[in-house]
Amino acid sequence: MRAGMVEHPAQYRWSSYAANAQGVDNAIIQPHEFYMSLGKTPEARQAAYRGLFETAINPDELDLIRASLHSGTPLGNDRFKRQIESVAGCTVGFSKRGRPLNIKCSLKAT
Repeated sequence: MRAGMVEHPAQYRWSSYAANAQGVDNAIIQPHEFYMSLGKTPEARQAAYRGLFETAINPDELDLIRASLHSGTPLGNDRFKRQIESVAGCTVGFSKRGRPLNIKCSLKAT
């Protein structure tokens, strides 16, 4: 929508909105745990999902999301970042400019 390609999320062919918000059958969409927690019935989940789209994203939050995507930096609170660091074995988050230190970061096998 922001790119002006469609006027509503349900109109975008590759969006899961129609399945999650309107109950449109889609063989490749599999409900995940968070979606299932939105309500006890399909109708309740769909209504709750539609509610997530009623408010636009704050421009400052959108800037943070874009910066995170551009830099490959996890976006979340300190607890979330600590969890990512524990799994990845390295520090995550925005850091000072310049050439990065020679730090190897790899996901640990679980």
